[in-house]
Amino acid sequence: MADSFSVSDSGEISYPPPTGYPLGTNRTFTLWAGIIIPTVKLFVRRDWRGVENIPKSGPAIIASNHLSYADPVLLAQFLFLNGRAPRFLGKRSVFEVPVIGKILLAAGQIPVDRESKDATKALEFAIAVVKAGHLIGIYPEGTLTRDDHGWPMVAKTGIARLAILTQTPVIPVAAWGPQEVLPTYGKIPHLFPRTTVIHHAGPPIDMSPWYGKSDDQHALIEATALIMRTITLMLEQIRGEVSPTNPFDPHTSDLPRVGNFKKAKRGKK
Repeated sequence: MADSFSVSDSGEISYPPPTGYPLGTNRTFTLWAGIIIPTVKLFVRRDWRGVENIPKSGPAIIASNHLSYADPVLLAQFLFLNGRAPRFLGKRSVFEVPVIGKILLAAGQIPVDRESKDATKALEFAIAVVKAGHLIGIYPEGTLTRDDHGWPMVAKTGIARLAILTQTPVIPVAAWGPQEVLPTYGKIPHLFPRTTVIHHAGPPIDMSPWYGKSDDQHALIEATALIMRTITLMLEQIRGEVSPTNPFDPHTSDLPRVGNFKKAKRGKK
């Protein structure tokens, strides 16, 4: 059964509170988790760290780096098997795929119109989801990383605005390995040999210095940079490497902001 929401006469969106176990699950979520998780286990070895930092109840924002189309499935597994059934913001085109789109909507996931004026509506839904007490997963970069070596990019400020407006904890999760299961913008998974996928959840990031500054663009940029720097430092520990001094900035790049940037690179050769 799909999660239902209501809209008041003033336009405010409200969302039902999470129930079940893992907290936030529903019939559709549980059904497909029962199919997908055993399948993933056949091809992926798990290395999970910091699970004690995943809150057992209450609202929370999960912020993670984005490497592969496989990311949401693998991150959802990490969260689901540690007590929370997450809600994700996903690009609307995925929700328009027959069957898959209906499943995602029934599981309570949220479509986003990227790079459009309607993207603000997604923020309103995200606020309602968080206020209801759900855990929401967000990829702050908004698309797969454009960095040639898989390091996190400069991110969009939507996650900071959400955290500041709702005063909700931001839990950083560094991921490494999904790009080996399904290469960046790839469509054919590498199933053998089994790949080890690492997810490391860190302690909540203190966002309180920016409370009350949701309309201050400089504050939003600062807060977002802290989130991404925290994830990057965690990823350095996982990889045993040092990240670039200056992260890739899609705002100053001539690559497309969304979509398959590799095609754009090939087209310039």
